[in-house]
Amino acid sequence: MASNESQFPSVAVDPDGTVHLGPRVIPVPKTLNTEARQYLATPPWGDGAVPPSQPMWELRTQVDSMLKMLSGMARSAYPVQIDEQIIDGVRTDLVSPVTLGEGKQERVLINLHGGAFVLGSGSLVEAIPIANLTQTCVVSVDYRLAPEHPFPAAIDDIVTVYRELLKTYQPNNIGLFGSSAGAVLTGETAVRLRQLDLPLPAALGVFSGSGDMSDFGDSAAIYTLSGFWGELIRPLDDPGSEIKSYIGGHDSKDPVILPVYADLSGFPPTLLITSTRDALLSGTSSFHRALRRAGVEADLFVFEAMPHCHWYAIHLPEAKEALQIMADFFDTRLGR
Repeated sequence: MASNESQFPSVAVDPDGTVHLGPRVIPVPKTLNTEARQYLATPPWGDGAVPPSQPMWELRTQVDSMLKMLSGMARSAYPVQIDEQIIDGVRTDLVSPVTLGEGKQERVLINLHGGAFVLGSGSLVEAIPIANLTQTCVVSVDYRLAPEHPFPAAIDDIVTVYRELLKTYQPNNIGLFGSSAGAVLTGETAVRLRQLDLPLPAALGVFSGSGDMSDFGDSAAIYTLSGFWGELIRPLDDPGSEIKSYIGGHDSKDPVILPVYADLSGFPPTLLITSTRDALLSGTSSFHRALRRAGVEADLFVFEAMPHCHWYAIHLPEAKEALQIMADFFDTRLGR
């Protein structure tokens, strides 16, 4: 067994993925395939944990290198063309399919990468497969990161890019999506666009995210970002909290920061995806309920036993399924 020595000293994982949580034994669901079982049994950081004494932004070089490696793997599986673009002072990557789909030249997707608001600059692991599968150009926004640039720097960058794209594309041909921090930013950006009286995009993709960073709910108290591996999400009163570094000194009750408490009526159709071992399972599902209460057309997909953002592991059948669900959603919603 490989022991996890972080905040879960009594956790161990068998080679087949069976988890021993103190006296409890959590077997691998019988429905999982061989690739998924191996994925669940493999420590994501070698020793299974992010060093607990270090804030994530101090691991930027290590994590960004890993994300770029994953982006490279995504590009091998999903061929695309990538060109750097500066849009009104904001660095972006234009990820274009090898062949634009028929009638898809008039539409565009905007991707907001993950990375806990402090990592992931230049990561295209989400944008690449979606550009390929939808045969649509994806603009990945390299928004400014905390703690150097706290809220609302990232939102300002995203809104700047969106304004410029509106000069070329109709709102009903624009989709906005992201995973993890990018999923949170997707909801926040939609709230901000409404405040600015800008037309909302045709569709939103909120993948392993939340609309309420003040309370991530049960799942964040049970799971880490790697399921049972590593440490829990740092609480807001922790000096190393990525959320705290993102909010900075801003009013945490701002409806842009907490979209779940904003007026969500009239929001675009939204696709939400999470998993049963995702630390943000509660956050994603609670945001889904808030959208439905507001009368928004919102669909939620929950994958069995997968951890946070499992579609980053593009070799998994579950990843391919999730990516295809995302692509089908945008294909259906854009251009209406």
